[in-house]
Amino acid sequence: MLLRSLLLFLSERKRLRKWVETSRLARPLTSRFIAGQTLDDALRVCTRLHREGVLATLDRLGESVTSPGEVEASREGYLEAVARVAGLGLPASFSIKLTHFGLDISEETCRGNVERVVQAARQQGKVVEVDMESSAHVDRTLRLVVDLHQAYGNLRGVIQAYLYRSEEDLAMLCERRIPVRLCKGAYQEPASVAYPTKRAVNASFARLTRILLERGVYPGFATHDAKLIRLARDLAGELGIGAEGFEFQMLYGIRRDLEKELVKAGCRLRLYVPYGIHWYPYFMRRLAERPANLLFLLRNLVRG
Repeated sequence: MLLRSLLLFLSERKRLRKWVETSRLARPLTSRFIAGQTLDDALRVCTRLHREGVLATLDRLGESVTSPGEVEASREGYLEAVARVAGLGLPASFSIKLTHFGLDISEETCRGNVERVVQAARQQGKVVEVDMESSAHVDRTLRLVVDLHQAYGNLRGVIQAYLYRSEEDLAMLCERRIPVRLCKGAYQEPASVAYPTKRAVNASFARLTRILLERGVYPGFATHDAKLIRLARDLAGELGIGAEGFEFQMLYGIRRDLEKELVKAGCRLRLYVPYGIHWYPYFMRRLAERPANLLFLLRNLVRG
């Protein structure tokens, strides 16, 4: 847990972030785990994944913006992505962070900008997945997801297994027939709101997996943990749910071996495809979420 805390601390250092995101030394990181700096880069990755039988969700990196100009750029960037994906006929969804749309500036402004993207995606038959951020944002995020899904029907919410409150939140979303992506959680949270140990988080993920399969709508299980993936597949089999009834989600570039295994087994797999210049916080949280990824990264950088 010490390494995890250190990585999360470093993810919030603005000066370090600025240096890393502009350093040539970071290019090997971006080429392995980030699709690229531009939408064109991301679309090339999505096209390749489509040929390989893998779905994608596009994430234009950025969060915690502090100016209306940044909010507008985020909105316009996603509107362009929706149009380009539709034009290419790709079966991709779109992952957004509400703080990238100005949630910390104004909830009303955030809602208006997100609604523009949701409307555009609905017109193209696409889904918008609203990422969950820190515990301080959960209530506002769920409020928006419920309201906009009721209005448009093409949102997927995200629930983090490490929060104590998640079982209650998940039950609420299932009752409203809102699809959910289940993940472990990757923010620094106090023990008063989140399970402090990996074992407890895994146990929570397993409990929520059963709830989602029993009561959810086309759930997505976002994990690189082979044991939790096997658990979900076994539970789906017991419940008579076919491969078309749920999907697994993974981060681009993390577990290529496991990706191939799932596709070969006939499972639906969606990769989270991040792109853009503001990649540092995302990348550091991924390492913190599963510190073994740090060793994995170093091994692959050495191998080239």
